[in-house]
Amino acid sequence: MSTPEGTSTPAAAPPASTWFTMPVPRALGYMLASVTLAMTQQIGQNIVNTNVYQIQGDLGATVAETNWLVAAYMAPNVSLSIALIKIRMQYGLRNFAEISIAGLLLAAVLNFFVHDLQSAVAVRFMSGIAASPMSSLAFFYMIEPMQPQRKLTAGLSLALTNSTLGIPVTRLISPHLLDIAGFHGLTLFEMGLAMVAFGFVYALPLTTPPRVKWIGPLDIVSYLLIAIGFGSIAVALSLGRIYWWFEAPWLGWLFALAVLCLTLAGITELHRKSPLVDIRWLTSPTTLHFAGALLTMRLVLAEQTVGASNFFQALGLQNEQTVPLYGIILCAILAGGITCAALLRPGREIWFYGSALACVALGAWLDSGATSLTRPHDIRLSQMLVAYGSALFLPAAMAQGMGAAIARGPLYILSFITVFLFTQSIGGLLGSAVFGTFITLRTSFHYNVLAERFSLSDPIVAQRIGQFGGAYGQVLTDPALTRAEGVSLLAQRAAREATVLAYNDAFLLISLIAGIALAGLLLHLAVRRLQARLAAPRPAPVG
Repeated sequence: MSTPEGTSTPAAAPPASTWFTMPVPRALGYMLASVTLAMTQQIGQNIVNTNVYQIQGDLGATVAETNWLVAAYMAPNVSLSIALIKIRMQYGLRNFAEISIAGLLLAAVLNFFVHDLQSAVAVRFMSGIAASPMSSLAFFYMIEPMQPQRKLTAGLSLALTNSTLGIPVTRLISPHLLDIAGFHGLTLFEMGLAMVAFGFVYALPLTTPPRVKWIGPLDIVSYLLIAIGFGSIAVALSLGRIYWWFEAPWLGWLFALAVLCLTLAGITELHRKSPLVDIRWLTSPTTLHFAGALLTMRLVLAEQTVGASNFFQALGLQNEQTVPLYGIILCAILAGGITCAALLRPGREIWFYGSALACVALGAWLDSGATSLTRPHDIRLSQMLVAYGSALFLPAAMAQGMGAAIARGPLYILSFITVFLFTQSIGGLLGSAVFGTFITLRTSFHYNVLAERFSLSDPIVAQRIGQFGGAYGQVLTDPALTRAEGVSLLAQRAAREATVLAYNDAFLLISLIAGIALAGLLLHLAVRRLQARLAAPRPAPVG
């Protein structure tokens, strides 16, 4: 454009994006890198949990032995993020990212050398170590292109949504990978994801903040104590309901070791000027309340992560038959993440908590009416509600806690992340352990109640035994053997019905817990509003 004097003015600069600090294609590249890193970590973590019965044959192991793969992965994974925060700040974010992804790729390659249970346990332990940085890298890659005012709202919401996609995605892809190459089909896909993530990390570097020399000798001592304590708890919670709590003495020794190590770590940290974790802040009423709320939510979310999947396994359904259900769950989680990204703002967190608890309570209550004829398409609505509620809760909790920690300084950020990671990792294992233990106890109770009503003198029972035994009439000529088979089939049917009743009890209990938590939240909100109204200055009388 020319002015009247004949000179030209520069073209107007395009308006800055209200979302990103860089061109949109590059910003989308960072977000895709975040999704890839999160999927690499989440699929690697859940690849055994969701396929225990399918891979035990490849490893020549029992179900109990195969679950050692879960314990081996979680033992180092639950605590390593605490140490990685200081390592990242001292040695630089870019160096940290490149070395971490290289370690993960190496651990993925080692899966090719797995041919028995012992080698699988060793490689899963190394994978747990190597995958630990991936969740934080996924978080940083998601918020990297965001405008500062959107990092703790939209960026945080999308980053935490990534962390909840792992279970449904793993269940969607596992049947196809198992058909290709069994256990090694799963690990081959894991390695492919690690290679893609490796390329993203080297092609799209993160902004590196100034380095801070922050690691001291006592940090190493404290971390080792915390790692042993958290690792012992993780192993015990992973295997307790399988080996049973009161039948395996080594479970008690693991809990005792955890108490001893965590107590020593607490004593060490209390007498330091620059502790690894601020114990006094962690034990404050506000922090304990926050941690309790997070643990409660992790417990009720076991309804979906453990309850629904194990329920259908108990009925004899395979992963292939639940694929459409987990597709719907995946869509519901994405919808919850988008809702948080669009609507979450400081001060609105309590409404997200309430909506999440209401969705979980309603979904679990709908599931509590299941029968032995219930199939995945019958619980799509309820599971969609639970998935949507889970996606609403975590971003709101993280935003509220992180905002308060940032206002107090770097040490409190580390302490807050410790609380958050503890409640998510150990809390997830605790939810699975409590839920599984409750199911076992209630199954035994219902089976005993049903068995008490079985009397051979009862015409209905005798008729049912005769019907079941009649199925063997073509191959068994001895009436006594035919009758024995009928009794066996009746006992199997009773065990299945007892399992269904136990899951219904668990779903109802989760609904009750979520409902009580929602009522407490609404009461807290009402009391806070009443206090604000009473504290407000009253207008002076006129005249």
